[in-house]
Amino acid sequence: LSLSLTLSQTFRDSGKDDVELLPKEVVQDVGKDVTYICPFLGALRGTLTVTNYRLLFRGINREPGVVLDLPLGVISRVDKIGGGSSRGDVSYHLFCKDMRNLRFVHKQPDDSLKKSVFEVLTKFAFPVSNNLSLFAFEYNQVFPENGWKVYDPLAEYRRQGLPNESWRISKVNDHYELLCTYFSHALFFFLCLSVYLPRPLHIQAAVVRCSQPMSGVSGKRCKEDEKLLQAIMDANAQSHKIFIFDARPSVNAAANKMKGGGCESEDAYQNAELVFLDIHNIHVMRESLRKLKEVVYPNIEESHWLSNLESTHWLEHIKLILAGALRIADKVESGKTSVVVHCSDGWDRTAQLTSLSLIMLDSHYRTVTGFQKLIEKEWISFGHRFQQRVGHGDQNHTDADRSPIFLQFIDCVWQMTQQFPAAFEFNEYFLITLLDHLYSCLFGTFLCNSEQQRVKEELVKRTVSVWSLVNSQLEEFVNPLYVHYPAHVLLPSVSIRHLQLWVSYYIRWNPRMRPQEPVHQRYKELLAKRAELQKRVEELQREVANRASTSSERAGSPTRSITPVQTFV
Repeated sequence: LSLSLTLSQTFRDSGKDDVELLPKEVVQDVGKDVTYICPFLGALRGTLTVTNYRLLFRGINREPGVVLDLPLGVISRVDKIGGGSSRGDVSYHLFCKDMRNLRFVHKQPDDSLKKSVFEVLTKFAFPVSNNLSLFAFEYNQVFPENGWKVYDPLAEYRRQGLPNESWRISKVNDHYELLCTYFSHALFFFLCLSVYLPRPLHIQAAVVRCSQPMSGVSGKRCKEDEKLLQAIMDANAQSHKIFIFDARPSVNAAANKMKGGGCESEDAYQNAELVFLDIHNIHVMRESLRKLKEVVYPNIEESHWLSNLESTHWLEHIKLILAGALRIADKVESGKTSVVVHCSDGWDRTAQLTSLSLIMLDSHYRTVTGFQKLIEKEWISFGHRFQQRVGHGDQNHTDADRSPIFLQFIDCVWQMTQQFPAAFEFNEYFLITLLDHLYSCLFGTFLCNSEQQRVKEELVKRTVSVWSLVNSQLEEFVNPLYVHYPAHVLLPSVSIRHLQLWVSYYIRWNPRMRPQEPVHQRYKELLAKRAELQKRVEELQREVANRASTSSERAGSPTRSITPVQTFV
């Protein structure tokens, strides 16, 4: 992860190389004569600098000087190997969340009381486990734009035409006493729900999210819940049916009955159809990503590439998530039917499905600003457990709660950008930047497990939003091919033959897999050319209008209106 030098300041100290530091970033230790065992270039001797935010390795007599610039939040695990030899060399293996594994060799300090630079690294890589605060609470960069003001839930509901005669906004959860995982303002009938009413307004169908019913083995019924779903259906005069999309495989839903959970009974819920989407749980997804990492890093086995990729089942999982979202969007758009979406707890697969279906249905969520609102609404406000799933600052890498749920969502969005390259205002670099900062712990956006925790930790006051960075450098993240179609619904192909591995993300650390041309720079050049041509078109339009006006005045006839030419460059 490389940050713009405009966000940093120069650290200078006698006896130390210059290091570009961020505000509040402090050098903690410097290791001389460290060897980085690069899987592509071989052994590189150099200097390792550890700050309270990142690791920087500079090779000796090599340009550019910085070979590695790694936020410590990306590190998932540090293994120490050796130390018993006469030379005292110790090998350190760093396992990273962004598909990399790094290996260093370092001689142990002669002074037995002095900590190794890697012991210092471990301390700051896992601040939560060492009773330290995440760097996001130290970082105080001031940006031209305030990202915390991007999302106003009431304004977003008003954009959708809410509240109306069927839906109202309640503050019953104002102090998170009803549901600690949901945010304070939500749409209600009788219980707390997240709802989306698609544009155009003549469509009355709603996308509603919740968690599983607690029916248990005995199949308990809840009259209030049955009335709630009936009310959701009744709010839509265009259909007399409602679809319940359960993200899980049916066998998993049945197994949850042993824990008091379960699924809806079509006998109890009149005019409701239950559909299972067969998306696997967090443990299956974690294992799939582990297998994918083994396949793509550090080297790719060319002769078995396709079979090895297939064995990870990664693209199969991406397909199932996209297919589920497509079914939801199709029922709303074509069937004009309201849908209820849930998994077990309602904050993992549910967030994937609702957010992807909304992207398909609403072009606003395909803009840079709209996508920010979507993440704030469907992921952050409604309690996706970022802390548990990512493990920010926690050295317990075997934690069973970790899983690449948000990564899969971003991967699915990328798949859609490949099928509809002109439908999204943001580019690939934008998506990769979000994933990098999902792990970096530089910003407060992806911290904590719920809005209640975020309020308690005062994230808005004590940290910076990642949207501050994005909205202050929009030219870096805009797609030059974007064309705005306000009422265009996307229905992507979810066939496995139309999906592909996101090479630019998963294999970006392999220099042999990098594009021959700097694509990001080419995009910026296209944007500049587009702006230049648009300006010229506007000048010509004004010139034509002025000539027409002059001609009309001379002829003594009424001025004819000139219809502006709409151009898409």
